[in-house]
Amino acid sequence: MEGPDLAEQTVLVTGSAKGVGRELLLATAERGAATAVHYHTSADAARDVADAARDRGASAAMTVQGDVTDPESVDGLFAAVEAELGSVDVLVNNVGDFAPAHWADLEFETWNRVLETNLNGTYLCSKRALPGMRETEYGRIVNIGYASSEQGLVSPKNFPYFVAKKGVLMFTRMLAADTQDDGITVNAISPYVVENSAEFPEDLPRDRPASFEDLIAPLYFFLDPESGYVSGENLEVDGGWLPETV
Repeated sequence: MEGPDLAEQTVLVTGSAKGVGRELLLATAERGAATAVHYHTSADAARDVADAARDRGASAAMTVQGDVTDPESVDGLFAAVEAELGSVDVLVNNVGDFAPAHWADLEFETWNRVLETNLNGTYLCSKRALPGMRETEYGRIVNIGYASSEQGLVSPKNFPYFVAKKGVLMFTRMLAADTQDDGITVNAISPYVVENSAEFPEDLPRDRPASFEDLIAPLYFFLDPESGYVSGENLEVDGGWLPETV
């Protein structure tokens, strides 16, 4: 898939040792970016992704450990990336735990973890990335949401996830407004079911889940220099899914 030239840019994708984060990071590697593979506990997987990034054309690749819910840890992981690759030009906030259980059955620790990894992690990493982006007057932040969160989608099952993703989209719009004069864009990509999802509904839009390529296409669009006037937007990758019942 053809995408923008990222040869002069440093890309950090949170939670990029596995899953969607891995594929998004490797997509930027293929466009020549210097890539930072972030992980929390999956060190071996992160090293494998960094090797794959180099093979696919990354100008440089490193691994960086950190807990995105802890301010000191976030500061440390950004400092490590800045020391080796330079200021972060592209931040993809991908980390976000998922807890597919009835809200009343969730332990409080799980409830908090879902909220903190999805919303607090997005907030902390974005806040830490902004000074460098503002200094260079360039930056791209892409947050991962969830389809139909803007419409207030809720369910007793996995409720804190929906709340957190609604917050991510509100944060995206707010941050886009707050950075409109800084050369920075902030947007969101919101999938429904992806090919590596833990659960699949009986009826899938277009009879299939979203592929990784379906998510890479909007990522490339948001990172393209020609999309510099597009900010505060949420692009749903859901195949036309309509959760409302009539």
